[in-house]
Amino acid sequence: MTVTVAKSAGFCFGVSRAVNIVEKLLDEGKCVYTLGPIIHNQHMVNELAARGVKIADVPDDVKNGETLVIRSHGIPESVTDRIKELGIKCEDATCPFVLKIHRIAAEYSRCGKIILIAGDEHHPEVQGIIGHCHSEYHSYQNCDELEEILKKFPYLKNKEICVVAQTTFDISEWKKSLKIFQKVCTNTKIFDTICSATSDRQSEAEVLASQSDLMLVIGGRHSSNTNKLYHICKDKCRETYLIESVTELPLFAVRQANRIGITAGASTPASIIKEVLVTMTEEIKNVEETKTEPSEFEALLEESFKNYNTDGRIKGVVVGVTPTEVRVDVGRKQTGIIPLAELSDDPSAKAEDLVKVGDELNLVIMKTNDQEGTILLSKKRFDSQKGWDTIVKAEEEKSVITGVVTEIVKGGVIALSNGVKVFIPASQATATRGESLDGLLKQEVSFRIIEVTKQRRRAVGSIRSVLNDERKKKAEEFWADAEVGKKYTGTVKSLTSYGAFVDIGGIDGMIHISELSWNRIKHPSEVVNVGDTVEVYIKALDPEKGKISLGYKKDEDNPWEILKNQYPEGTECEVEIVGLTQFGAFAKIIPGIDGLIHVSQISNERVEKPEDVLSVGQKVKVKITAIDFEQKRISLSMKALLTDTAEEEDAE
Repeated sequence: MTVTVAKSAGFCFGVSRAVNIVEKLLDEGKCVYTLGPIIHNQHMVNELAARGVKIADVPDDVKNGETLVIRSHGIPESVTDRIKELGIKCEDATCPFVLKIHRIAAEYSRCGKIILIAGDEHHPEVQGIIGHCHSEYHSYQNCDELEEILKKFPYLKNKEICVVAQTTFDISEWKKSLKIFQKVCTNTKIFDTICSATSDRQSEAEVLASQSDLMLVIGGRHSSNTNKLYHICKDKCRETYLIESVTELPLFAVRQANRIGITAGASTPASIIKEVLVTMTEEIKNVEETKTEPSEFEALLEESFKNYNTDGRIKGVVVGVTPTEVRVDVGRKQTGIIPLAELSDDPSAKAEDLVKVGDELNLVIMKTNDQEGTILLSKKRFDSQKGWDTIVKAEEEKSVITGVVTEIVKGGVIALSNGVKVFIPASQATATRGESLDGLLKQEVSFRIIEVTKQRRRAVGSIRSVLNDERKKKAEEFWADAEVGKKYTGTVKSLTSYGAFVDIGGIDGMIHISELSWNRIKHPSEVVNVGDTVEVYIKALDPEKGKISLGYKKDEDNPWEILKNQYPEGTECEVEIVGLTQFGAFAKIIPGIDGLIHVSQISNERVEKPEDVLSVGQKVKVKITAIDFEQKRISLSMKALLTDTAEEEDAE
């Protein structure tokens, strides 16, 4: 089984540039809006939204002081004019290749030439191009639409025409349309504006698909270039799937394939491609192990259905129990013997705990020895035969069954259910990847049967499927009564540079880094760690997107509340100089709050430069002369204390 990933898969130059611009603004602490989703990939859009990026439908949605980013698709001239009119801070992330098309369309349309655009008129890139046309224009998605346009407007054949293409336009359709122009429209200026990365990506995908029996195209379903890749691959490989993330990976097809090809759209992050590849590789590894190295599990199953006697099944009554075997009366001259290993699949089980004298058992005959007068029997193999029907039915009905994990093996665990050993891959054994399997040993677990090979009597199960259902149910219960302000006790699941994700009972919420502490911190780990139990409250809810913003800071810890209660105006206190400027010195009153000692308030004598009198780290006594809670500004004075002392001396 081989897996080949296209070299061109993933972010193109324009998309990478746009994402980098947004992330740089976020790192600088800017409040960022994007004019529409920055790229056609919901995973990346959600990730940026978690960092605070908001989506504006029109420039008017952006508030003063916030930065608007124009996405890589570009915008019409009218929208650019509106942005300038509103005076909005703006970063242009339009792809340079798209800007080139804008310039061509604007230049030739101003000369009176008719513009023909090869592309989808509903796609934001094409809408942006149309917005730079100052004369008649038409757009077409394929050669059929082009021919319809030429029939509907026959005068175009004799007009001066300028042709451009959407950067992600289908190469094969573009070549066909060029032949039409050469035959019908002789006075045509043609610009091949399809991005070279798009051309390379489509060509590579076509070759790879023709060499594969399974093709995976990773990307957003709203992405134009991803959909083109899918159709190109589908023509060459019947088993082609378009998936947006690892959750849509067709494992049933992966298990049956020999040559697998992978490509991805220009707006697909490398992290998604990697996650799909890792998951698929694990699955392939599990399949290969079970195919090429028959495990004890398979050997036992195959052995269990061999009959050594025409009387394959038999009933027996227990007449004796020892630590190593159980003796039964089977109504024959031979003495029936059940070795402990054939009584149960649990290696730690004791015979006396499983059966007692007088019990009637259903058994399978393994071997008859007439010379010794014994008959070797197995209870667990009878249970396995009977239980197999239960397993098959569970797979057909997708029902949940239970079993006990008896072994941890390479690549997963073995669970015993109804006398049948079920293999559960590591990728399906826990709720999330990377969790230890050790805690499952000897535990009763619930799972679904996701694969059955009847010829080999092999069953594969999934605990994760059941856990996901339980989590979904908890999530539904959560949203039913969730409301802003409600408090929860949760567990920190993971940390990122922009916040902490907390499990609040079947659903995750995020505490933004700004909500973790009243003081400025560089990383959430300065306040919480993975596994910590925290008290949180709902700060904001977005049921449509499934987003939950959590609050962690307590009002009583707000340094401004502490200041209001303990440091009113007129308070004399000792402060530490933390910064010097030309107009004064900043001093820390309490952690999280600084005040300003204006240069005129340092001394009774004239001070030219604050650094002539003060230094960073120096502690001085001051008087709080003014507090503006609305603007969060505090005025301090060293001079006031000197004046108060002089007045007291005069009074004495």
